[in-house]
Amino acid sequence: MDNALQQYKNLVGIRFQLYNSLFTALPFHRIEKTGVLLSLFLLHCEEGFRKQQSPSDIIASFFQQYTPYQKEQEQVDLLFRFIQYTERQVVLFDALEDSAFQYIRDLHGPGTLRHLESEAEQSQKKEALNEKLKRFSVRLVLTAHPTQFYPGEVLGIINDLSKALTEDNAGMVNQYLRQLGKTPFLKKNKPTPFDEAVSLLWYLENIFYPASGQILSDMKSQFPDASLDTNPLIQLGFWPGGDRDGNPFVNAKTTLQVAASLRSTILKCYYFSIRRLKRRLTFKGVDHVMAALESKLYNNIFVPGYESDISATELEQTLQQVRETLITDHNGLFLNMVDNMISKVQLFGLHFASLDVRQDSSIHTSAIEELVEKTDALPKDYNSLDEAGKIQALINAKPVSDFNVLSEEVHVDTLASMNGIMEIQECNGEAGCHRYIISHTMSALNMMEVYGLLLMSGWAKNALKVDIVPLFETIEDLQQAASVMKQLYEIDAYKAHLKARGNKQTIMLGFSDGTKDGGYLMANWSIYKAKEELTRISREYEVDVVFFDGRGGPPARGGGKTHKFYASMGQNIANNEIQITIQGQTISSNFGTTEAAQYNIEQLIHAGVASALSAPRETTLEPEDEELVKALAKEGHVSYVELKNHPYFLEYLAHASPLRFYGQTNIGSRPSKRGNSSKLSLNDLRAIPYVGSWSQLKQNVTGYYGVGTALKKMEDAGKWEDIKRLYKRSLFFKTLMDNCEMTMKKSFFPLTAFLSNHPKYGEIWNMIYEEYELTKKYILRMSGEDDLMSDYPVDQLSIQMRERIVLPLLTIQQFGITKMRDLEEKLIPSPYKDSYEKLIMRCSFGIINAGRNSV
Repeated sequence: MDNALQQYKNLVGIRFQLYNSLFTALPFHRIEKTGVLLSLFLLHCEEGFRKQQSPSDIIASFFQQYTPYQKEQEQVDLLFRFIQYTERQVVLFDALEDSAFQYIRDLHGPGTLRHLESEAEQSQKKEALNEKLKRFSVRLVLTAHPTQFYPGEVLGIINDLSKALTEDNAGMVNQYLRQLGKTPFLKKNKPTPFDEAVSLLWYLENIFYPASGQILSDMKSQFPDASLDTNPLIQLGFWPGGDRDGNPFVNAKTTLQVAASLRSTILKCYYFSIRRLKRRLTFKGVDHVMAALESKLYNNIFVPGYESDISATELEQTLQQVRETLITDHNGLFLNMVDNMISKVQLFGLHFASLDVRQDSSIHTSAIEELVEKTDALPKDYNSLDEAGKIQALINAKPVSDFNVLSEEVHVDTLASMNGIMEIQECNGEAGCHRYIISHTMSALNMMEVYGLLLMSGWAKNALKVDIVPLFETIEDLQQAASVMKQLYEIDAYKAHLKARGNKQTIMLGFSDGTKDGGYLMANWSIYKAKEELTRISREYEVDVVFFDGRGGPPARGGGKTHKFYASMGQNIANNEIQITIQGQTISSNFGTTEAAQYNIEQLIHAGVASALSAPRETTLEPEDEELVKALAKEGHVSYVELKNHPYFLEYLAHASPLRFYGQTNIGSRPSKRGNSSKLSLNDLRAIPYVGSWSQLKQNVTGYYGVGTALKKMEDAGKWEDIKRLYKRSLFFKTLMDNCEMTMKKSFFPLTAFLSNHPKYGEIWNMIYEEYELTKKYILRMSGEDDLMSDYPVDQLSIQMRERIVLPLLTIQQFGITKMRDLEEKLIPSPYKDSYEKLIMRCSFGIINAGRNSV
């Protein structure tokens, strides 16, 4: 680790200082003066916060001491230039980290496939590992949550810049920095749901396509007896264009459009791969086969009006034929390239990534109410039936011939999207779209409502190729999840449906709404207990349960050291598959380069199959450990709810943070809250603006609040030594605390210390700060370290450097928020009000982009 830290200092820290100086030499308007003044401003901010000054005081004294600018317009202009300059510093830092990744991480060390093979040989468990690999898989589901602000052009520059930095090509680095200086970071218009899908397609095409194919090829070579031709091991999922609950602007047309783009994109990837392969396979018996395949792919992609005449099966069979010819006639020359291509076709088919459809349970209920009123698909007395009667009616629902008899657009779209899944399966294969996710599932009836709606949309009962997936999110929903599924498993029609789907039930468990509802410890505990109970119930009914985790992004949204959570699971939690959402800045930080993507996918695979290499743990937590975590979660929950129920809690967040400006940023197509109410409520507020606002405030409440209080309660009860033993022996608990440390490391209370004496909000600020200090004190006592994240020195240094880069933005943002409040509270008309609003929003971009450390 010392070597990795030194490499990081050399390849990232020192080079950042070197290349950052190039910015001041760029031939753009006033850029040199901006760079010099920004360096002074950063030092002035650090000194000011040490003296407990407010952001407004810091900025006022800076202009007075270091600039001749006295006019408000001049001052605002310079602050905007600081923002633009810092945004580019963040991009440079991202690119430097990307280019250094392979030198900082041990690509053949613990958690990698190379290491997995040696572990299997040393433990003489290769046969057990092969058996595990026959049924294990990882599904990474890319979501469109707008926590990444870079436009596509900037993503491309980061990619090219990191390559130039890897090659130490100073000339090209300089060119790309100049390009960066000229490239706008601000999106002029809100992206459409389709735009969001296209931006994520870049990652599929440029990162996941080569990385996943290489991993599968390597795995086949290392573990030839693991049947990886029939179990592809890695699957990709996709939410943009299918997630209606996350984005009310998504409709059936969007879903079909995105599915078509996924198909055309993978065909283009195949086409260019085949062209490259054809240049090597110039031998008799394979040259004409490759030429014909290239021609067919070209016609399917580029010829207007050409009727599709290619299938994934045909592609694979053709490549297998080429493979056999190479072995028999050409000494296996370039066989590894053909095997890599076959692996890609097996992974991606014609669908590339499986498009999930998601909608809230309340929409299904209201759609059924209108269907009862306007069609004969269900009995007219449906609404007066009890739950059992409603379920029976839904099992016998009739198809609706004309969806447009419904007056509510969202109801028409619900049926149209379900029908559209059939169309997608015809074009892209069943893997193209086969899951319907129900947000806020509260009952077995919610599940059967979707079953009935699928029948009403045109699906035949005996050919229903759709997996119905409940999503349990709130603390209450998680606690009721097992009883809901037990009731469902006892419904004959649903049992028959599950049997037709291989007796496999996917269940999604969400983290973000859980932590918003019950705090960090209770959210984690509730998910753990839900998984344990759902595993037990499903095994009792001989159902293979698969958990789909709504985690990703920062630790406060369930991200962080995710692979360690999976590695900590015992036999009491089903673990034949790992399914997880990958969202926002996690995509660029964990999967921004092929090296990073390959490394992090391998870590997840290793975490999922490592249990085959050692004596399996019966349980994730021993009974006495479980009691401790349960007690901690209970005390943490009480503490968090006390804060959440403070009469000024949400008002404080809106007052001090950029919360109310989220909906005005052009970062995503969705609104920042559910429903149309003008009043802000915690239930309606989406998790992203909620967690994101705490993050930009540098208070990160959702990632640690209640932990310190809970640990103190355990000490008061005489259980501190038990807690220390739990920390040392439980990877599950240790990972929980590691992620908590990361969240705290990104907190900076001097930024908002001026609010500590506020007549209305001072009490809340002090509650949060005291809990932060208490949590820090107990975590450091528990770990025996002197500083947060000492176990992860590279990540620790990365966070410190990133937080320092964005300190000017944090200061400017708080200054802007204070200015806006003053103007609004005092009803002062000002021509600069719009400028201050834009300052606040523009700072958000750099702050969140810089905070991409989620691993």
